Amino acid sequence: MTMTLKKFVADQDGATAIEYALIAGIVSVAIVASLTQVTGQLAGVFSEISNQFNIILN
Repeated sequence: MTMTLKKFVADQDGATAIEYALIAGIVSVAIVASLTQVTGQLAGVFSEISNQFNIILN
């Protein structure tokens, strides 16, 4: 019984999987946050291009 408990405590496989999951979660949040910022800026750029085309064509 004590040998099994020692093996369980020494096992690092589960901890490694959890660490990778946390890293993946943090990276995902960072990607979503940056895409939210870029989307707003990109909408402004396309709006300005559209306005300039309307000025040229009218």
